[in-house]
Amino acid sequence: MKVLLINGGPHKSGVTAEALSEIATTLEKEGIESEIFWLGNDPVASCIGCGVCKKNGKCFRDDAVNRINERLGEFDGFVFGSPVHYAACSGALSSFMDRLFMSSSSKMYMKPAAAVVCCRRGGASAAFDEINKYFTINCMPVVSSQYWNQVHGSNAEQARQDEEGMQTMRTLAINMAYMLKCMEAGRKAGVEIPAPPAVVRTNFIR
Repeated sequence: MKVLLINGGPHKSGVTAEALSEIATTLEKEGIESEIFWLGNDPVASCIGCGVCKKNGKCFRDDAVNRINERLGEFDGFVFGSPVHYAACSGALSSFMDRLFMSSSSKMYMKPAAAVVCCRRGGASAAFDEINKYFTINCMPVVSSQYWNQVHGSNAEQARQDEEGMQTMRTLAINMAYMLKCMEAGRKAGVEIPAPPAVVRTNFIR
């Protein structure tokens, strides 16, 4: 079993990376592989709603979204991490998730996921809520922790001093590992993942 952790922050070794590293270390202790993928600082274009990905199975823009799209089958769970920018996740992560979920939602269906947000002081719960909405619209079990998944600090050193935040990351990893192991045990016992529903779509225009 393997978990993909996405670092949506501008710093490869910043607060978000520190939080995700704490999760990765704990997952390893629980016997779960993990990989941290940093989006980097190249621009991540937003979705333009062209629908090409629905026809071709991938976005027409050949960037980080497609690189992860091609590898989604390797992973059993996901953690999306971001710094808090004006009480929201980073623009890079928002654009990345918009396009990834538009083009690849079926590849993440029923796989556990968690949001992690990092901030100096405030806005964490709003950003946390923003990221979780992607999971709850895609039948993905949301992995919780002892507190909302947030770490405080202006740099990696300060993040390490947030003892409650770091413990929250460890608890999150333990809960992710438990959920993955339970799902694997269920599959071995013959409990099948529910088939995706035939979605009924309506709007408010007659």
